[in-house]
Amino acid sequence: MNAILNRQDEAQWALIAQTLKPCTPKLQLALIDQMGSFRQLFESRDSVNNPALDQQLQIIRKAYHAGQWQAEVGKIGKTLDQYEAQIVPITSEDYPPQLQQITKPPPLLYIRGKPHCLHLPQLAIVGSRRMTKGGEVIAKSWAKNLAASGFTITSGMAIGIDSCAHRGAVEANKGISIGVIATGIDCMYPSRNASLAEQIIEKGGALVTEFAPGTPPLPAHFPQRNRIISGLSLGVLVVEAALKSGSLITAKYALEQNREVFAIPGSINSPQSKGCHQLIKQGACLVETTAELVEEIAGPLATYGEKYQHLTQNSTELKPADELSHEESLLLELLGYEPMLIDELDTTWPMENLLQLLIALELKGVVVSEQGYYTRL
Repeated sequence: MNAILNRQDEAQWALIAQTLKPCTPKLQLALIDQMGSFRQLFESRDSVNNPALDQQLQIIRKAYHAGQWQAEVGKIGKTLDQYEAQIVPITSEDYPPQLQQITKPPPLLYIRGKPHCLHLPQLAIVGSRRMTKGGEVIAKSWAKNLAASGFTITSGMAIGIDSCAHRGAVEANKGISIGVIATGIDCMYPSRNASLAEQIIEKGGALVTEFAPGTPPLPAHFPQRNRIISGLSLGVLVVEAALKSGSLITAKYALEQNREVFAIPGSINSPQSKGCHQLIKQGACLVETTAELVEEIAGPLATYGEKYQHLTQNSTELKPADELSHEESLLLELLGYEPMLIDELDTTWPMENLLQLLIALELKGVVVSEQGYYTRL
C-alpha cells in the first residue's frame, strides 16, 4: 500500500478518514450512515440533510483535497506491509457482523492473521491480571475445552487470566483464538506476550485493534478495547476479578450490547472472587461447568444459523489425564475447596509420602498449591 490512491479500494478511503484530524470516529459513523461508504465522503459532491453535519463534511473534504493525509497513509501502509496486516472498514463485507451491531463500533479494524475468524462464533474469557493458581487452571482448561468444541476464544492479551485463556485455546486441536489489543498492530503489550501472539496467528487466529500503527499502550485505550472484546463475542466469561477490575468494564459493555455474561464463583475470602460475586448478584449467570455455559449460549448461537448448532452438543468437561490411585482418591477427599496447609490434613501418611501424593494430584490437575496452601479444584 502507498500514498497513491486506489480509487476502487474502500479500505484506502477508510484509512484516509482515520488520518484526518477533523474526522473523528463518531463523525465517521454519522457520515457513513448518511452516505453509505468512505469513498462517497471524498469523491461525491453530495451534501447531507443535517446542516451541522454537512458543515463538518465540507471541512473534511477540504482537508482531503489539501493532501493532509498522504504522508500518514504512506507511513501506515509501509507498517502494514511489514507486519503482513490489513485493514477492514465497517463498510466492508469482511467486517464482523457481531461487532457492527454495537453502539459505537470501530470505523476501521487493523488485523494480523486470518480476518475470517472474526466471523466465527466467539466466547470471551477475561479476568484478573493478579490471578490465583486456581484461576489460572480454570481459565486455561475451560478455554481449551471450549476451543476443542469449536468455539473461538477471544480475550485482551493481558497478563493473567487473558493470557491463560489464549494459551488454553491454542493448545486445543484446531483451537482458534483472537487477541484484541489496546495498541497499534505493531506494538505488542505486554511485550512478554509477543510469542503468544505469534502462536495465535500460526493457529489460524488473529490480532485485532482499532488503533493506528505506532499507538502506545495508553490507559484510556484499554476500556475502549474491552467493548470490542465483548462486541465480537456471543458472551463474556469472567473467571476471576477484583471489585475494581477492567474485567467488570468488559462485563458492563457486554450487558449494554445484549451479550450473555457468565461468572465463576470462588471463595468468599478471596479478593479475586469478589468481582465475580458482584456480577452474580447483579444477574450474571453463575456457571460451574463449560456445559452449563454452552447450554446458555444456545439462543444467541442460533443467529449464526444451522452451520454452528453442533457446537452446543460438542462440549464435554475435561477430565484428569490419568485415573487417581486409591491413595490419591483418599487424599483428595480430605482436601477442601478452601486453602489448607499440609499440617491441617488429618492423615497418618509419612510427610514424604504425603508430599509425593500432593504433587501427583497437582500434575493430574485436580489440586493446586499456592504459597504453601493446597486447594481442591
